[in-house]
Amino acid sequence: MTDKLNIGILLPTRGLLMQGDQPDDIEQLISMAVTSEEAGVDSVWVGDSLTAKPRLEPLTTLSAIASRTSLVRLGTAVMLGPLRHPVSLAHAATTADLISRGRIILGMGVGGAFNEAQRSEWMNAGIDPKYRGGRFEELLKIFKPLTRGENVTFHGRHFDVDNVSIKPVSPQPNGVPVLVAAHGRSKLERQFQRVTLGDGSISISDYPEEYSLALTRIRDHADKQGIDNAGLEKAFYMTINLHKDRVHAAEEADKFLKLYYGINIWQDRWGPWGPAEEAISRIGSYEDSGAGTIIIRFASFEQERQLDIFLSEVLPYL
Repeated sequence: MTDKLNIGILLPTRGLLMQGDQPDDIEQLISMAVTSEEAGVDSVWVGDSLTAKPRLEPLTTLSAIASRTSLVRLGTAVMLGPLRHPVSLAHAATTADLISRGRIILGMGVGGAFNEAQRSEWMNAGIDPKYRGGRFEELLKIFKPLTRGENVTFHGRHFDVDNVSIKPVSPQPNGVPVLVAAHGRSKLERQFQRVTLGDGSISISDYPEEYSLALTRIRDHADKQGIDNAGLEKAFYMTINLHKDRVHAAEEADKFLKLYYGINIWQDRWGPWGPAEEAISRIGSYEDSGAGTIIIRFASFEQERQLDIFLSEVLPYL
């Protein structure tokens, strides 16, 4: 990684579906990706959910975007990896990576099981949600070497594979990169330790000081295992609404997030809501805390307008 701050834009794969009838195509997403690339943005990202928060399937969507772009990295923020089998996930990911000529990066996490919709999402895939952490760790041990083209034998509690390999393989030297979700507000040390199974970390809804704590704990585990912490990507996912009127921005963001999640659970852990200079300052606080990549989601029903404001009033000052 370089010292330059990398900026990513989250594309509204949920926003397309949460207000009623679905659109006829995904041209809005592709247009936002192309516009972002032309403005010099480093990456574009899509979320993931099966049934709890209906949205477009991520790797299919990223493959479509890959056909219309050539430079931006294409990421998931975040994918619920344990919902998949590692062999089929690796095959889909390396295929998307080949299509994109080596631009795929997967933010992955265990996801939540805090409400009935989330718990049902796991059960709908035939998975007991209480095992999602263990499944995730086993998945990473199989997924990463498969994407590098290695033969994998693994006998675990959740997955059992014997002398398996796949084609195609990733064009990237170390396989498809994985950023493992870890949050400074968490008390689970296991979460920080599992980052060493991937290529970096991705955090969300931490205050800057909490994010800094997460990176410190990850570094400690990397040092213990002889892993170069400097080589781990450090991403933070933040949500903003850009508008000169703070009240208008806050009201729209609250309405958007309640429709998105069913509840605005994180309150001021999201944001800021308001003028561009506040977004610049908040992004800077996460960069100062150690982030090398900042992923921006717009809590707005006017996604393309928010992107235009961001590219003209925020990006030039980062």
